Amino acid sequence: MQIDQLPDNPYLLLTPGPLTTTQSVKAAMLRDWCTWDEDYNTIVQGIRSQLAALATDQPDYTTVLMQGSGTFCVEATLITAVPKTGKLLVLANGAYGRRIAQIVQRAGIPFLLQDSGEIDPPDLNLIERALKTDAKITHVAVVHCETTTGMLNPIEAIGELVRAHGKSYIVDAMSSFGGIPIDMHAIGADFVISSANKCIQGVPGFGYIIANQTALESTKGNAASLSLDLYDQWETMESHNGKWRFTSPTHVVRAFVQALKELADEGGIKARHERYSANHQRLVAGMTSLGFTPLLEEKWQSPIITAFHSPVHPDYEFKKFYDLLKEQGFVIYPGKVTDQDTFRIGNIGDVFPEDMDALIRAVGQAMYWR
Repeated sequence: MQIDQLPDNPYLLLTPGPLTTTQSVKAAMLRDWCTWDEDYNTIVQGIRSQLAALATDQPDYTTVLMQGSGTFCVEATLITAVPKTGKLLVLANGAYGRRIAQIVQRAGIPFLLQDSGEIDPPDLNLIERALKTDAKITHVAVVHCETTTGMLNPIEAIGELVRAHGKSYIVDAMSSFGGIPIDMHAIGADFVISSANKCIQGVPGFGYIIANQTALESTKGNAASLSLDLYDQWETMESHNGKWRFTSPTHVVRAFVQALKELADEGGIKARHERYSANHQRLVAGMTSLGFTPLLEEKWQSPIITAFHSPVHPDYEFKKFYDLLKEQGFVIYPGKVTDQDTFRIGNIGDVFPEDMDALIRAVGQAMYWR
C-alpha cells in the first residue's frame, strides 16, 4: 500500500500523546521485521545514538529502549537507579509527579514527597532545605512538563541544587523531550526519560531512557524486577548490538526511525519547539477571544498542552462539548486538575498554527451553551 492510499485521519488528536502522526510514519509500519535480524538491530543502535545526540553533545551518555508505555520506562528507571538503601526526593505538582511517588512506594524505596499543588512550580527553597537537612536523600526526581496542567517545571534551577549537593538527578521528560531543547549534561541530569509517541511524533509501544553511562553502570543489581531492569536491558543492547532482551515492538521501532528523520528534516528540536510554541500562542489567542481563560500563568505554561477553565454555565457539559468538536475533526482532553473544572488542548504532533485556527472556528460553533 502506498502512502497516498492510507486512510486519512478522521480527526486531529490534540492531546499530549498518542498524537497525530504523519502518513509516512504510519506507512513505515507496513513492513515486518525480525527481532534477531542484524539489519533490525543496526536500526536500534542508530536510534540509541541519535537520541543520545539529541540530549547532549557531550560523550559518555547512552540510551536504553524499553518496551511499553512511558510509565514502564519511569518505573524501570526509578527501581533501577535508586537502591533500597537510598532515598528519593520526589518533586510533584500534578498527577505524574505523584505517580513517581506511588511507584517508589510500591517498590519499597524510601522517599520524601514535596507536593507544591497543581498550579505552582516546586519550591526551590524547600528543595534546598531538604537536601541540606536530610542526608539520606541520594536522588531527586521531577517531571519536566506536567501535563496535568501544562506546567513547565524549572529543571535547570533544580539541577543546580541537585548538583551542588552531589545527588543523582532523574528528569521525567515524557512530554517535552524532542519538543523543547534540553541539554541533559548542562542541567546535570543522570537520567532523562521519554516515549516514542510524544514530541518525536512516533507511535505508542516503547519508551527510552538517556543516561549518564557512569551513573547507569553503578545501578547493576538494584532492580527487583526482571523485565524492568534498566541495567540488564542496557547491558544486553550494548553487548549484543542493539538486541532487546524480550520481544520488541518492531513496527513501532521502524516508525520511530521515520519520525526521527522527519524531526531532522523539520530543522531539529529548535524548529519543532518554535512550531509548538506558535501552535500554543495561536490557540491561547483564539480561545481567549471566545471567552476562555487559561489555567496557568503564562510564565509557567509549556507549549505542549494548555489547560483552560471550563465555562461557568449550567448547561455546559464537557462530554457534549467534546463530541461536538470531534464531529468537526478535533479531539481534545478532559481536565485532570483535582479541585478545578478544566479541559486541556494539546499543541504537539503533526499539527500546525493553521490547524489551531480551524480549531478555534470549531470551538465557536460548538459553544452550544451561549
